[in-house]
Amino acid sequence: MKKMLSILITFAMLLVMSTSALAANPNPIFEKVKQEKEIILATTTSTQDSGLLDYMLPEFEKRYQVKVKVVAVGTGQAIQLGKDGNADVILVHARKAEDDFVAGGYGFKAFDVMYNKFYLVGPKDDPAGIRNMPSAKDALKKIAEQQAKFISRGDDSGTHKKELSLWQAAGIKPEGNWYVSAGQGMGATLNMADEMDAYTIVDEATYLAVKNGLVNMVYEDKELFNPYGIIQVKGTDKPYTANELIWFFTSPWGQKMISQFGKEKYGKNLFEPDARRR
Repeated sequence: MKKMLSILITFAMLLVMSTSALAANPNPIFEKVKQEKEIILATTTSTQDSGLLDYMLPEFEKRYQVKVKVVAVGTGQAIQLGKDGNADVILVHARKAEDDFVAGGYGFKAFDVMYNKFYLVGPKDDPAGIRNMPSAKDALKKIAEQQAKFISRGDDSGTHKKELSLWQAAGIKPEGNWYVSAGQGMGATLNMADEMDAYTIVDEATYLAVKNGLVNMVYEDKELFNPYGIIQVKGTDKPYTANELIWFFTSPWGQKMISQFGKEKYGKNLFEPDARRR
């Protein structure tokens, strides 16, 4: 018994000494992140419009005592900000463009983060008659044949890139009075389509968050898969914070937050966590 008591006392003393040492010598990574003070995250408008960043980033800022400045633009613009050295991390959704960004030497530490899907939405009365069609490209063909009003984001965003790839797959070059290029973010484009009784392509998260009068027309088309990636910009002068921000989104902690986002308000999570290094 005396021997056991002696061991416990020794262990307790070591624990106190370890705790004191940690207090005197805090995690050096935390200290380096705190010194960097602010980081710029260039991202697609869907992560902003859906409310995901407002939900997640305060937790990161609180933990690391650093400010995340968000620049929410189309994916193409976000990638360009990275290329120009005007962002430290990009969070976007256009896989080919992301791969080209890394291959071109502009970024590294590329991870998949999450995914959802795109919707092809339109007015309830469905003037083009595409409701419940299994193929988005076939639905777009019919919209073009009927010259039903279609609103494109027209901003080189991930959603715009997906839309253009679907038109290409359909063998159609969309043009004419029925096809309108908005040059706007996702939320604004979605509301414009609603006001004009038009069709558009929208990411699932923004659609559920904005929830106007438009109805999803096409279900279960694998071509509507919508993955998101996060990449550190090469040459950033905030390497420690950039690394920790990427870790935050891809860690079990961040992935759990993503899996819970939207459940209480919308009855389902708006994004599916899917962290993996490329």
